[in-house]
Amino acid sequence: MAKILKAKDHDIGGLSVKRVLPHQEKRMVGPFIFFDQMGPNNFPAGQGINVRPHPHIGLSTLTYLFAGSILHRDSLGNNIEIQPGDVNWMTSGKRIVHSERESFEVRANPHAISGLQCWVALPQNMAELEPAFSHTKKNDLPHITHEGVMMRLVVGEAYGLSSPVKTYSPMFYIDVVASQASVITRPNPEQEMAIFTICGEVTINGQTFGTNEFILLEPGDSQIELATDGRFIMLGGEKFEQVPFISWNFVSFSKERIKQAEDDWKNGRFPTIPGDDKEFIPLK
Repeated sequence: MAKILKAKDHDIGGLSVKRVLPHQEKRMVGPFIFFDQMGPNNFPAGQGINVRPHPHIGLSTLTYLFAGSILHRDSLGNNIEIQPGDVNWMTSGKRIVHSERESFEVRANPHAISGLQCWVALPQNMAELEPAFSHTKKNDLPHITHEGVMMRLVVGEAYGLSSPVKTYSPMFYIDVVASQASVITRPNPEQEMAIFTICGEVTINGQTFGTNEFILLEPGDSQIELATDGRFIMLGGEKFEQVPFISWNFVSFSKERIKQAEDDWKNGRFPTIPGDDKEFIPLK
């Protein structure tokens, strides 16, 4: 039977987020080890997102917006503004540093932000990859439109389609907009899966779920029916047999590796971000 995983409220750099993963009942869904709902937040001129430079190891970050924009900078020299429907995919591998802020034009006016950010754990044999970053425009992502259903495959593989975003284990992340009474067949039924409802209501095996709920599906939950017009995210992937450790911004299968990363950050051994090296988030 599908069930709701409750979120906890957090504040990150002036942004209100609701964090579902890691959860005490389910630490990962496929390779997804971290799931934040960002906003919706409304900011007056002069205020907004201000996540100072901070490090990562052992993961890829997926940033996907519904409204607003975020200015991403990293230690590889990338400096790019993400817009709704685009994909920011940053693979930390052995180490990377990034910041999440806003452009001058955005901060200078009243503005809003709404979206999702996930961490995707790297498999153990790929945890020390060289860091990488890609930005994929929404029009370059595979789309399906059929009988009242629109789907955008953001990351991974599903329904015979493949996203151009490079991933490191079997997974999927799909944005769905559908009209009432539409029925969506579960993708990749052999993989773990969850749904996050952005608006509207969905019914799974006779249970109806509302807006802003993170729903963990069981293997027998094969179809999602729209109880109302709505939008939701389907995400999941192949189950990790071993769950990595997570500490602050670090993911690893080795506690010793996490301690090394903590010491490296504390002692300034991570690379810096060109143009954004005047401040940082201290080790917690």
